[in-house]
Amino acid sequence: MIEEDFVPSPYMNEVEEGKVTYRSPSNIALVKYWGKKENQIPANPSISFTLDACATITSVSYKKRVRKTSNFSFDLFFEGSMKEEFKPKIETFFNRIENYLPFLKDYHFTIETANSFPHSSGIASSASGMSALALCLMYLERELSPNITTEFFTKKASFLARLGSGSACRSIEGDLVQWGNHESTEGSSDLYGIKFSNKVHTVFKNYQDTILLVDKGEKQVSSTVGHDLMRNHPFSEQRFAQAHENLTKLKSVFADGNLNEFIKIVESEALTLHAMMMTSLPYFVLMKPNTLQIINKIWAFRKSSKTNLCFTLDAGANVHVLYPEHEKKEVFQFIKNELVVYCQNGQYICDQIGFGAQKIIINKK
Repeated sequence: MIEEDFVPSPYMNEVEEGKVTYRSPSNIALVKYWGKKENQIPANPSISFTLDACATITSVSYKKRVRKTSNFSFDLFFEGSMKEEFKPKIETFFNRIENYLPFLKDYHFTIETANSFPHSSGIASSASGMSALALCLMYLERELSPNITTEFFTKKASFLARLGSGSACRSIEGDLVQWGNHESTEGSSDLYGIKFSNKVHTVFKNYQDTILLVDKGEKQVSSTVGHDLMRNHPFSEQRFAQAHENLTKLKSVFADGNLNEFIKIVESEALTLHAMMMTSLPYFVLMKPNTLQIINKIWAFRKSSKTNLCFTLDAGANVHVLYPEHEKKEVFQFIKNELVVYCQNGQYICDQIGFGAQKIIINKK
């Protein structure tokens, strides 16, 4: 599909008002997306585990305006409080997607959103938040145009979410989602995420992710700036080629259940992501001393216990500890005994593979 496919025909229905709620999860990339072109197009393909517990719940109330103006009309509430400082990001998002949702200026929206994980916990909420909002807006579009198919609804929601936050396009579905053109993946696209359709060994079902909150402070360099620094990075072309190669390798890894190769690829991807940050100009370091302590502890425990835990990192200091469900008891005991001490205020989040966003039915009393 191309961008023009997401521009709607004239709507069939009139809708005066309504409300919808979606719960959308975050995700953790195994092959990392780092570097983007214009319009949120990724410089390389990526693949992620969809998470379950780390999610955003967003409700959107909409009411037809008496007259259309040149401005968007919306209020934004985060965890019950109006947040004017969050509005510019939504304004930017609406500007990017107006061509694909031409009804946006016809309505006043009340957006109410909350995370299942603590705010400022160091878990990026842009993926879960933008995907939840995109789904709510797509619900209204399907009210206006009921002939929209489920397949198209999902693709367009992912397409719109990407325009809010690149990785958000991987949060619509689960449990494995791929985003970005990849020559050996049929149906892959830079415009939206697709559900990984190849064979997946049972060992990767119910995979666990314990997120160690090493540092909850604001990052010294935003992800947007970090992506932009890949444009003139001396190692960018090699990195993009590596991502394609690792994605190809993961296909057989997932099919065969080869945990040794899975660990090598996932940890290499995490360290390469941070190597790109440390070798850009200007260069920056987002890992903290406790991040390195945790990594070394994981390596030592894996060698001594013969278990299959591994780590991955996002663009920050926190560590995602990944491990198969059948090793949960032993690995989680190790985490509590030896790794939690390196977390800020001893905080961590227990999560696992999830299966995508869901519409929430609110029972009226």
